[in-house]
Amino acid sequence: MKGPLFYSKILLFGEYGIIRDSKGLSIPYNFYNGALKVDGNLSDEAVKSNASLKRFASYLEKLQQEQPELVTFNSTALQTDVERGMYFDSSIPQGYGVGSSGALVAAIYDKYAHNKITVLENLTREKLLQLKAIFATMESFFHGKSSGLDPLNSYLSIPILINSKDNIEATGIPTQSANGKGAVFLLDSGIVGETAPMVGIFMEKLKEEGFRKMLKSQFIKYTDACVENFLHGDVKSLFANTKKLSKVVLNNFKPMIPEKFHQVWQRGIDTNDYYLKLCGSGGGGYILGFTQDLEKARASLKEYKLEVVYQF
Repeated sequence: MKGPLFYSKILLFGEYGIIRDSKGLSIPYNFYNGALKVDGNLSDEAVKSNASLKRFASYLEKLQQEQPELVTFNSTALQTDVERGMYFDSSIPQGYGVGSSGALVAAIYDKYAHNKITVLENLTREKLLQLKAIFATMESFFHGKSSGLDPLNSYLSIPILINSKDNIEATGIPTQSANGKGAVFLLDSGIVGETAPMVGIFMEKLKEEGFRKMLKSQFIKYTDACVENFLHGDVKSLFANTKKLSKVVLNNFKPMIPEKFHQVWQRGIDTNDYYLKLCGSGGGGYILGFTQDLEKARASLKEYKLEVVYQF
């Protein structure tokens, strides 16, 4: 057995901000993907994945008993497949902010949920919000608290615009230009990030009035502007606002940026060769970069591995 592929995602803008109702823009990233699999040949990774699926299946069993109105599953089939050694065969790096648990949640919902909402339907806002709520509850098994956006993106495989918590829509993004000089890229920090502790730090900081003020007057303001600029193809304003956002993150989200990248981050702001921002919750994994000149950014970051996500 091998199930359909589910892709990784990248939240271009909105990390942490969407917890406080900022805009957000999430896009599928087809470079990484995963699928449910049953075969007789279990590697160590597959054994680990199978054990995690066992725990997840028990969690879902409990979930449908407590909230049958939210979602129910074909538990017998799921249980049987897990016993047969089913695992999630995935190239999506874990703890890298590109939605490894989101793709798994999407795959399980797709295969085992009753009355599932499908991508072929007319995806009204109500249906998107319903899916997001189901996915948030399912994914909280992995993160403690989830917005449900990663699995939603992975499941539908289309860009999603978050206007606010209760207002999300499928959207189109400007067409890529294969030989464009400008680019969005991923920078590998070489460190695995843990989502739960990072979200914990953020929730603690929210208790400070100064931090809440900064979020509203700077972080959310620039995030919203970046989303608008990107969707409208306004590259000049996009880079002006991304630079401001990069500064705000460096000044206020230091615990989420691996220490050895503090200087690299600042260098981008000083030289304008590139601007960095968090990819997911931070603490490691990937860092997201924006540049108006990809060759310049490559030269400036030559000691790091860059993966181009989008060119314009």
